[in-house]
Amino acid sequence: MTDPRIPQDLVDNIRENRTRLRWIGVGLLVAGTLAILFPLVASISAKALFGWFLLIVGAAVLWHAFQSRSWKGALLSGGIGVLQLALGVYLAFFPLTGLVGLTALVGILFALQGVAELAIAFGHREGAQGWGWMAFSGAASLALGLLLVLGLPGTALWALGLMLGINFLSSGIGLLALVARV
Repeated sequence: MTDPRIPQDLVDNIRENRTRLRWIGVGLLVAGTLAILFPLVASISAKALFGWFLLIVGAAVLWHAFQSRSWKGALLSGGIGVLQLALGVYLAFFPLTGLVGLTALVGILFALQGVAELAIAFGHREGAQGWGWMAFSGAASLALGLLLVLGLPGTALWALGLMLGINFLSSGIGLLALVARV
């Protein structure tokens, strides 16, 4: 039986997506454990994945620039595409370069995620039993983000993978706790 203070639409939504949320939570736990065990590999993998993302986006932007040559901004758009492709190649194909910058970006992302999760948790503390776990996840993400940014540049080789692992673990625990309570 659920807590009567929990809004029924929230309960219905969680119940409707329970299996998917549970699988996401388990996947985050597994990914988090692997990233903690192998932080350098996780750091390099995250950086290379971001590089591939930039390669794909840069190619799409460059393609768009060629397709719209008559557009006044096509040359600038093409230049942006070339820059994105260059940065994507740099990040995707050179394993140990760019880790400091990417670590700073991820630290900022974690801090913003933590603030958002804390806002969600405290916004739902009256109606949801699992709000404390969401608050824990938010506090962990905020702390991890600050640790990443304040520890630069020395922590870039190992911290990104370790912090990603801890972030994945706390998010997985938060999701599994939420699904178990409803």
